[in-house]
Amino acid sequence: MSGHTVAIIQSSYIPWKGYFDIIHDVDEFIFLDDVQYTVRDWRTRNRIKTANGTSWLTVPAGANRNRLICEVSLDEPSWQQKHWKTLCHSYSRAPYFRQYAAFFEELYLGQTWTNLSQMNRSMTQRIAHELLGIHTTFSDSRSYPSQGAKLDRIMDLLQMSGATRYISGPMAADYIDPSRFDAMGIELQFKNYSDYPDYPQLYPTFEHAVSVVDLIFNTGPHAPDYIWGHRQGVA
Repeated sequence: MSGHTVAIIQSSYIPWKGYFDIIHDVDEFIFLDDVQYTVRDWRTRNRIKTANGTSWLTVPAGANRNRLICEVSLDEPSWQQKHWKTLCHSYSRAPYFRQYAAFFEELYLGQTWTNLSQMNRSMTQRIAHELLGIHTTFSDSRSYPSQGAKLDRIMDLLQMSGATRYISGPMAADYIDPSRFDAMGIELQFKNYSDYPDYPQLYPTFEHAVSVVDLIFNTGPHAPDYIWGHRQGVA
């Protein structure tokens, strides 16, 4: 495919498979973390499956809303070991837990994370490159001298990154003005999350809206088949 396809999204904690689906679709994925931090959001939490149903894993980052995402510090490191123990307890019986345990143990216990954005970006990039085989280039919105807020900022980043095509999450359709993309000659596409097949998952009933770690521990190297590979008839 010619041109330069871009996505611009805030970082998230161990995101769900749809987040990685967008990463896979683009040439450049820009983390937009120099924007307002929101509490009780995907920046600091995600869901996993347990024997008692879905459960939240939440990174303690404080309730101060007067910060950008990239400014959020992580001052209490004990959560790292707690989250890793929870993952072990919940997924030790999953078919591919042993194969990937060392990778995730190193993410959680190999260093002390002190910045939320840095942690989210690092975990996302490593999962994408090392486990899902995605070759997308990652960049940071702060590396571009862009201006404005909300859609103005997005348009500025797209222009500076040389984008010819923009892939957005479906929720953004509420505020995006397609005519602005037409005026700049940038193709606009909204991601469709409705076609994901079920996969072998512990603890019924099946749930799509959980962290990608659930998919990886349950399907291992076949995880991409259940995100984008099925569209080519792989799964």
